[in-house]
Amino acid sequence: MEDLNKEEVVVLVDELNEVLGYMGKLEAHTKGLLHRAISVIIFNDKGEMLVQQRALSKYHWAGIWSNTCCTHPRQDETFQAAAERRLFEELGFNTPLTEQFHFMYKAKDEASGLTEHEYDTVFSGTYNENFEFNKEEIEAVRWMTYTEVKQEMSDKPEAYSFWFKIILAEMEKRNLL
Repeated sequence: MEDLNKEEVVVLVDELNEVLGYMGKLEAHTKGLLHRAISVIIFNDKGEMLVQQRALSKYHWAGIWSNTCCTHPRQDETFQAAAERRLFEELGFNTPLTEQFHFMYKAKDEASGLTEHEYDTVFSGTYNENFEFNKEEIEAVRWMTYTEVKQEMSDKPEAYSFWFKIILAEMEKRNLL
């Protein structure tokens, strides 16, 4: 289970990404306050994307399938640095990442009662080597084509994160898939 005694602090922002202050991650998710986040999607040379199932021990969105990794930038940490940090923490590798776009969303996790309200900046990259993921953060990983992900999301929408659905729709709209 995540150690809530070492809780991270998130950066609270307004809709223009102007910093409003700082708050513990759990409190921000309890109150549903807008804060910075990053999402990363890694592709391989076959055009497949790396998706992860969040660890069953997560205090919110446990066991949900989602994009390669996510996190919250820390105070004075850039979106890029947060993306690079989290990719290594969760998947154990580094690869060049490119910022693609940002969006805002708000979604409630019915299982935990917590709310994600995020100003999310999306990054993508390519990786083809073997890796070992962090089993405290991730339950499982799969390489999937966009068609496979889209079909599975259609068949089992509750199995996928709200933000991943938005990211894929936006990537499709921008011809990034």
